[in-house]
Amino acid sequence: MNDAVTQSAEEQDKEAQMHGEDQPVEDRVNNRSLRPDSDAFKKLMVTGWDNQEPETERLESSEYIPARLEALGKRFPGERLVIPAGQPKVRNNDCDYAFRPDTSFSYYTGLGQDYEAGAVLVLDPVDPDSEEAHAGKTHTAELFVAPRADNSTEDYYRDAHYGEYWVGPRAGLKELTAMTGLETHDIAQLEDALSKDVGAQAGSVRVRIVSTADPALTARVESIREANGFPDKDANSHADDKLHEVAAEARMIKDQYEISELRKAVDATKLGFDRLLSAIPQAKDRPRSERILEGAFNSVAREQGNEVGYDTIVASGEHAPILHWTRNTGVVRSGDLLLVDAGVEVDSLYTADITRTFPVNGTFTPLQRKLYQAVLDSQQAGFEAAKPGATYSDIHHACMRVIAERLHEWGILKVDVEESLSPEGQQHRRWLACGVAHHLGLDVHDCAEARYESYQGAAITPGMVFTIEPGLYFAKNDLLIPQELRGIGIRIEDDVLMTEHGPEWISKDIPREIDDVEAWMRQVAQGR
Repeated sequence: MNDAVTQSAEEQDKEAQMHGEDQPVEDRVNNRSLRPDSDAFKKLMVTGWDNQEPETERLESSEYIPARLEALGKRFPGERLVIPAGQPKVRNNDCDYAFRPDTSFSYYTGLGQDYEAGAVLVLDPVDPDSEEAHAGKTHTAELFVAPRADNSTEDYYRDAHYGEYWVGPRAGLKELTAMTGLETHDIAQLEDALSKDVGAQAGSVRVRIVSTADPALTARVESIREANGFPDKDANSHADDKLHEVAAEARMIKDQYEISELRKAVDATKLGFDRLLSAIPQAKDRPRSERILEGAFNSVAREQGNEVGYDTIVASGEHAPILHWTRNTGVVRSGDLLLVDAGVEVDSLYTADITRTFPVNGTFTPLQRKLYQAVLDSQQAGFEAAKPGATYSDIHHACMRVIAERLHEWGILKVDVEESLSPEGQQHRRWLACGVAHHLGLDVHDCAEARYESYQGAAITPGMVFTIEPGLYFAKNDLLIPQELRGIGIRIEDDVLMTEHGPEWISKDIPREIDDVEAWMRQVAQGR
């Protein structure tokens, strides 16, 4: 990464004298950069630049935002709702991770990628006596962002976060209004917007915030509340949690735009698997070959979308039974099974979530076939249980019954199947400890802040998108299973859309049947 413009030797000496042993620690982060500050330099840096206008066009998501905002506002009439995008997170020193906006912010603005760190969406309640209120409107949505730091400002070259000398042309107030259709204001006006008319008395406004997105802003909102009649921090926190909960549950039913984006994510993920498979012959038996395959998949995620939706799991051989193996430091060897759990996150931030288990040499052994078919049968049972009106528990129990039956049939499960499936038993879960289904959308584990009764206990309805992902995990150190099974892990995971007519495999074009997987690997190896 480049420092700012280098100073002359004379300027360096002066700065060294100014910043001696008593220099505060917080200032020392800039010691690596010797920055010019002369009047001549400042004058030069604000003249002689051609204008660079950022490319902007109306986002497809903007057509769906008004309905989302209206539904949220109706849940909290008369209250001010604050939904921050969040701030960049430090990776080390003055280097940040790539910014990804908070999921609730993205859902209610339609903004994906890294358009605006620090932005804040505010739903301001309308006057209850106004014509708008009488017409049924509850809130006005306002987006607060930093203005462009273009070549007419000193921030153009001074501000490494917003300055367009550093980061290139970026969307400002005018551009974000055009993209989202939302009324947009300078972030400098946010303080007044947050504190206006806040109070506990009749006719005043209460404030709720998605509290986890931007801790500094949450602290500021809390100070406003405490100063204006809301001193109970626990009550305020509970109110904030309710806003987060409602926002999460709103995402359970996907609109047509969201379903389209999820299909794009699945299609891109198929391309990622294709590239990963094409890399196996060159990667096999090489040190850290799991990472070679991870890089092959992740390159497609960057080319086709925003990023991977979560850390890619590439687990060969004995790593495959490790549920969250993301180190990917192992060697991919012929004869191993290779478990890959990966998903592309497209620019709108919707992600796929697919797991496939491959025979590294292209052909399953008889033992691998037997185990793989058991997992496949379990997944199909879960799919058949997923009818409109069913629950996630129905999917779970259908998958688990098949797994328990096969483990008992093979002599691994030593108790009766019904005993194991009972709440008092669950012995089969030693080899399938994780859940087998979850909501999917902007987050890979979407809607996680929802209530149990709205998630696990709720009926699956048309518009819901979820995964089905049973597996068998025989750890290398598991002494309760035959030696031949140790170090084998299999998971099959697909993405499902519930329709009025029943479940649909969104990921049906990514092969999963045994013969189809082998044929897929042959086709990729032959360059077809």
